[in-house]
Amino acid sequence: MVLKDFDKKALVLYAVTDRAWLAGRTLAHDIEEALRGGATMIQLREKELCCEDFLAEAFEIKALCENYGVPFIINDSMEVALACDADGIHVGQSDMEALKVRERLGHGKIVGVSAQTVEQALLAEKSGADYLGVGAVFTTSTKKNADFVPYDTLKAICAAVSIPVVAIGGIYAHNIESLSGSGIDGVALVSSVFAEKDIKAAAERMRELSERTINARR
Repeated sequence: MVLKDFDKKALVLYAVTDRAWLAGRTLAHDIEEALRGGATMIQLREKELCCEDFLAEAFEIKALCENYGVPFIINDSMEVALACDADGIHVGQSDMEALKVRERLGHGKIVGVSAQTVEQALLAEKSGADYLGVGAVFTTSTKKNADFVPYDTLKAICAAVSIPVVAIGGIYAHNIESLSGSGIDGVALVSSVFAEKDIKAAAERMRELSERTINARR
């Protein structure tokens, strides 16, 4: 069952965190800069923090997202997502199955699932996913073991499902518009926002390019 009030416009500029580029700043600071620049959704991704620290951070970032009126998503951790009452969770193919995620999270939350093939996409939709994250659509340094998803597969996935699709992986200003015509509803960005010196300006630019890409025909 798809969340009825989930607006695909939330995927236009989906910012995924990575503390690799903090350079002494706080994660909250950088996320707020992205939000000020027009990020439409935030995913908190932490692979190294202990559960206690992850949860404390999640409460802080959730409050920021509420202030800006954007959905707040937890990557992977069902425990943290439930404990902080996040708006939803995103899981990969090697994580908990989407059907089990939906059963635990309930029908009032957002469930995002990573997919690299049409078959995976259809199964995720059937299992209750609200949106799909498809990639890596380009080579990415953020997730070096990510499977590459060619343009034709991305387009086929968008055509096969009725739920929104967000492209992820190696997306920057110089290549984003090559995704035009694929049918995506937005882009999930990491380094092209958070690795920039001026995060707000980077977010503004990438949102403009994302909207142009979504609305363009190839």
